Amino acid sequence: MQTLNFNNYSFRLKNSENKVYIFDAIRKKFLALTPEEWVRQHTIQYLIQELNYPISLINVEKIVKINGMNKRYDIVVFQPNGQIAIIVECKAPEVTINQQTFDQIARYNFVLQAHYLMVTNGLNHYFCQMDFKNEQYTFLQSLPVYKPLK
Repeated sequence: MQTLNFNNYSFRLKNSENKVYIFDAIRKKFLALTPEEWVRQHTIQYLIQELNYPISLINVEKIVKINGMNKRYDIVVFQPNGQIAIIVECKAPEVTINQQTFDQIARYNFVLQAHYLMVTNGLNHYFCQMDFKNEQYTFLQSLPVYKPLK
């Protein structure tokens, strides 16, 4: 798999029937190793190892209803009180991140109301903080490190 713009993380891989699988620590199962899954697994490790988010607060690939249609988000990080702190949209490295990508995560966030957004293709990462009052977002250098609510 392609080298991504993340630190080096250790992954459990296995081969079966000429396919490579990667273990997902959140879903606790092996998944087919696609380019997008490679990005998703690196992002999960980034959230856990670099930003200290507990595994128990991370949710991966769940369905959310958007305008009556079932959509699937990549990663959501919850706060301990159940509110959504972060939504992450992962794309394969060959997918260019553009306005359409930001529109997709904005539609998800209209329903989910996360405070922070991350969009990544593994090579380029974009981080935003939401300002719901003024209906806009501000780009950041990175996501905040996890701090439990007091």
